[in-house]
Amino acid sequence: MSAPQPHRLLPPALLASPEWQDACQKRDFTRIFQLVKLKAGIYPSRIAALCGMTPSRVGEIMAGRRGLAHIDVIERVADGLRIPGAMLGLAHRPWEIPASAPEGERSQASGPRLAQGATASGPAAGESLDDLLPLADSQVTRSTLAALRSSVEDYWRRDDQHGGAPLRPAVVGSLTYVTQVMRHAGDALGRDLRSLAAELARLAGWAYFDACQYSTARIYFSQALSLSREQADRLFMANVLSCMSLHATYDGNPAEAITLACKAQDVTRAVGDQPLVMSMLHMREAFAHATLRDASACHQAIDRSRDFFECARGRTDEAPSWVRYFDETKLIVDTGIALARLGEAPRAEPLIAEGLRRETSGQQRGRALHAFWLASTQLEQGKLGDACHSAGLALELSTVIDSPRVAGHVHEFHRRLAPYAREAPVIRFEQRMRESLG
Repeated sequence: MSAPQPHRLLPPALLASPEWQDACQKRDFTRIFQLVKLKAGIYPSRIAALCGMTPSRVGEIMAGRRGLAHIDVIERVADGLRIPGAMLGLAHRPWEIPASAPEGERSQASGPRLAQGATASGPAAGESLDDLLPLADSQVTRSTLAALRSSVEDYWRRDDQHGGAPLRPAVVGSLTYVTQVMRHAGDALGRDLRSLAAELARLAGWAYFDACQYSTARIYFSQALSLSREQADRLFMANVLSCMSLHATYDGNPAEAITLACKAQDVTRAVGDQPLVMSMLHMREAFAHATLRDASACHQAIDRSRDFFECARGRTDEAPSWVRYFDETKLIVDTGIALARLGEAPRAEPLIAEGLRRETSGQQRGRALHAFWLASTQLEQGKLGDACHSAGLALELSTVIDSPRVAGHVHEFHRRLAPYAREAPVIRFEQRMRESLG
């Protein structure tokens, strides 16, 4: 393999300095950005432009008032400033691998491919022999389509029970197959296959989102949006936009999350009377307003979500299957989470506790997330014993599901316990963490 491409921005002396390497190893972006300014002469406004951030966000990071934790943002910084991936604990970045490198090395460096070479709306024109041979052996029929749909239902069930991370290979493999065969199907069957591909792309995006691989998740969500737009399936477009809104909230872009949720509402209104869909979408909007600590807008969105839910009572069968999970229990617990994000812990706690009480044992990932939020509201109120007890449930569930999103919340809660390290409930919780994770 030939040598990597030279770095275009950062001087070699900076990359070789112990101070820089220590900051990268610790992912101390306050110090990294300060060194970039001092040693490379790249000022905050330029850092912001290169890394896809706002100048104010870069300023907050440089002042130590904000950190970076989401992997896709860290990847953007690595790519924007040309920081070698290994320095930040990442895989080799695509720009580090020359075009002449072997295919295997290029694919490892650039991460998962979009449906094995698929574009946003379908597969690449030049499939390999391994791609084409399965097509010669398989004839897609209505029964094949039914079997594939049954698999998707099973994937969603397993996602709820075991987390999305382990589903990624199977889901992406199914998406690859469907995007290949739909090109060779007739018009009627081809349309159904494209709808199935959109659902698989959304599921792939969700699985990567649950694995906290936000950049890859966005690629698959975008593919799902493109496929549903081709089908003129406006309700499914709203579904994908709602996923992208939640993704943006987690990714630290609440303003974008609001825009996506509102766009999904507009798309749904154009379809007609869909109160359950609108209820769910207003709750996604509420999450984003809460992250911005906009109490008035958050409460208004919660009220609209509740009003639409009341309109949907007794009409669940009329709603698309993908939104029927949003039942009364989900409305209650999501209202609590929105209030918790807003900082209204006393109002949030009983709602989340009630939702958690109602949930079934099969909803393990949801119960783990809700136990974390319950623990957070209790800690905010100084109920240390109750908080550690609730976090213990989240910890217990996190050991039987593969969801980096859940694991990240548990570790986040553990960090918030640092000021109470000598308290008995915290000592017991830390012992449980060592036993569970060690």
